[in-house]
Amino acid sequence: MMKQLDTFADMRNTIEDILYQGKKIPFSPDIKSINIGLMFGFLKEKDSQLTIANRIFEMRMLNMFLAEEAIKSEAFRQGERIRSQFVKNAKLDMVLVLAKFVEYFHDIYNEKDDKFVEAYGRKFFLLYLKPIINGTGNYYIEAQTRDTKRTDVVVDYLGEQFVIEMKIWHGNEYNQRGRLQLADYLDYFHQKKGYMLSFNFNKKKKTGMKTITLGDKTIIEAIV
Repeated sequence: MMKQLDTFADMRNTIEDILYQGKKIPFSPDIKSINIGLMFGFLKEKDSQLTIANRIFEMRMLNMFLAEEAIKSEAFRQGERIRSQFVKNAKLDMVLVLAKFVEYFHDIYNEKDDKFVEAYGRKFFLLYLKPIINGTGNYYIEAQTRDTKRTDVVVDYLGEQFVIEMKIWHGNEYNQRGRLQLADYLDYFHQKKGYMLSFNFNKKKKTGMKTITLGDKTIIEAIV
């Protein structure tokens, strides 16, 4: 698989756009990169959109991409450096994981432009998270809810499950809808607590952590 991805760069870029940014790409087999992805069985058509062929391929490719990125990623090294503080009594402290990411992201990427953060912010969090849970836990991206504005990550760690919604800020009204969507999504996983990581481009934004209660659900929101 890696050989084909390295050989056909346009196909790889298309796959990365789907995985990291949730781009909606119209299904068009006449485009060379798409045709090659179909030929290898990496891609398929669903509801007239291009999508990864199956969950196994999606996780293999995501893990391969992140492993390659980790070699040169400051986000990965940061997660690796401070990973020991996040686990206490065999429990992963996801609130602290997010709080430390907010601090790190503000220090390193605060001066980057909006397009850079929109394109790479979610990737940076996945790279940061990977060494923290590596060898003990795992995570996957929920394909059903992924789009350019929102990506849901489900983390499994020693029998405990964490649902994290990574989203691009598009105003207070959209943000509230996102919270309600996450609350509904938590029902699917039989969870009472969920997590939200918001990439906010508003120059007057207030970064940090907040706790929101929606009915019987608690949402911990991290804003960068």
